Parts: sequence; C-alpha cells; structure tokens
Amino acid sequence: MSRFFSKNYSSLVPYVPGEQPKHLSSFVKLNTNESPFPPSDKALAYAAENTRPFNLYSDPECTELVKQLSKTYGVEPENVLCGNGSDEILYFAFAAFCSDDQPAMFADITYGFYPVFAQMARVPYKIIPLKDDLSMDLDAFWQNGAAFIANPNAPTGIALSAAEIESFVSAYSDRIVVVDEAYVDFGAESCVELTKKYDNLLVVQTFSKSRSMAGARLGFAIGNKELIGDLKTLKYSLNPYNINSYTAALGVGTLLDQGYTDKNCSVIIENRQYASEKLKELGFEMTDSKANFIFAKHKNMSGEEIYLKLKENKVLVRHFGLDRIKDYNRITVGSRAQMDSLAAALEKILK
Repeated sequence: MSRFFSKNYSSLVPYVPGEQPKHLSSFVKLNTNESPFPPSDKALAYAAENTRPFNLYSDPECTELVKQLSKTYGVEPENVLCGNGSDEILYFAFAAFCSDDQPAMFADITYGFYPVFAQMARVPYKIIPLKDDLSMDLDAFWQNGAAFIANPNAPTGIALSAAEIESFVSAYSDRIVVVDEAYVDFGAESCVELTKKYDNLLVVQTFSKSRSMAGARLGFAIGNKELIGDLKTLKYSLNPYNINSYTAALGVGTLLDQGYTDKNCSVIIENRQYASEKLKELGFEMTDSKANFIFAKHKNMSGEEIYLKLKENKVLVRHFGLDRIKDYNRITVGSRAQMDSLAAALEKILK
C-alpha cells in the first residue's frame, strides 16, 4: 500500500475472485459458476448485425436491451436498469439505499462482495447469521436497515420461496429489500412479479450464469421507477456508458432466443442431480442447492484437503476458509463429461 493511498480505504479487504488459470484446457474448471455452454448462434448473429459502431459511444439508456427486458419480464422500461454485471448494480444499491441511520444487512455466509460493497460505499452493516442448517433466517432481519438477500444464496445454493420473501417485504414496507437472483433460473422462484406490488423491493439478476455471458459483463435490476431513478442518478454520476455496444446487442439476442437458455438450464439441473448422486455414492453430504453449483462436504476429509487434491488432479473447485463452511467446497455444475471427470478424481482421492 503506497503512502498516497486514501485512509478512507486503508482497512478495505477486497473481494477475491475464483482462480482463472491461464491454460484453461489444462483444467476441469468448476470454481466460478460459469456456464459450460457458449452464447447461442442466434444471439451471436444478432449481435454481429446490430452492434453500434465502435467509434461511437454506446447507448447510455441501453434502449433496445431495456425494451426487450421489459417485454420479457412484463414490466415497463422505466422499471429496468442495466449494469456492467449485476455487481455494479449491487454496489449502486449499497451506495444509494444505505446510510449511517440505515445500515446494510446481509447474512454471515453469502456473496462475498456484500461486505466489500458496504466498505466501498462507506456505510455501516450488520451481519445476520444463517441458521444451523445454513438456511436464511429472515426473522433475524427484523431490524433497522436495508436487507440484501441472495436467493438462492451463495455459496450454499439454498433458496427461499417467493411467498416467504413476499411476507417479509410486505411487513418490512418502510425499508428496502434487495433480492439478488443471480442463480434463480436453476430451480428457484423469482420475485420479479412482486416488484409490481411493492415499491420497497429491488430484484437484481445477471446474464453471467444461465445466459452464458459471464465474460460480457451484463446485469439488470427491476423495481419501482423511483428506485430505478435513484440507481440511475449514481450511474450517470459515475459512468453513463457503462455497457459496451456489443454486450448490449448480445444481451438482446440472448433474450430473443429464450428457448436456448431454458434448454441449457434444464441440462444444468439434470447434471446437478446426476453429480449429486455420484457424490452421495462417494460419501458426500450436500445442501439442497437450487443454483448451478453443489455445496458439498465429506466426513473423512477436510474441505481444504479435497480442494487441494482436486487441484493436483487438474480439477478446480472453490473452497472458503470461513469457520462455518470450511469443510465444504462449492462445485460448479458443468457438462456431463466434466461431472464424470470430477467424480473420477474424487474417487481416486478418497481411495
């Protein structure tokens, strides 16, 4: 840290991304919850034909993308905001809706960026412990503050029902609730429809997981027009051209080929079940994941040892050192061949 670094951020602990090996073909990469499928040919063709010229700035309103998102989700364009990945929108939400008298609230085991966003936005935050079974404890969120809920949660994969969230949102009407639905397309219930009923609910989604666009960086939020307006104030104060022209066009093309996305999600769900059965046969215990990953532990070997031995066998998974989950590893659900490679490596390790 240089002597010029601001004291405002001297205690900031940055988010640590999953490993991105330089030689991808050398590894079975199951550590960052990317899709094993590329964008659809139709989406790529649409982007090739409809990308704004690169010598011009991108459309700051993302007009066509917002129009297609509003059509897809049955909301008005004024209810939609696009961002450079859902991470950017989540940061805006921390900055816009939290303050000294309204701290951020999120679970102790959840998306690792939340405490970083709170520190970056320089707002206080409260950590709400998960239940013993690692499920979300909504009752414990009954405090003063803005609630940030990943649903399904990461890295556990456990999901709340839309009815459970609605009960909380409706009774918590004087505070904002942000529901992060990065993994919702893999078996959980979305709360987008609830944004039409409750002006204190913001739903955030991403194109990174189910829509095969992790490298393109595209996310969006749906909510009451006043909430979207608040987020736009921050966006236009930081970077109006936050989404490049190709990404915006690829996003439209992806939405126009919804059948491709639905098919891929179905395959991931099938492969999640297939891999879970393989892991159970090898003595693993797992949470009830509704995401595109499995959260698993083994009674005879620590999570860190399994992670390191898998890496030696050229299989990458994600291990977290937090005490409550240090015995677990988060395993991205990939192709059937990748799941077979994982199972073969684990069988070798456990022997």
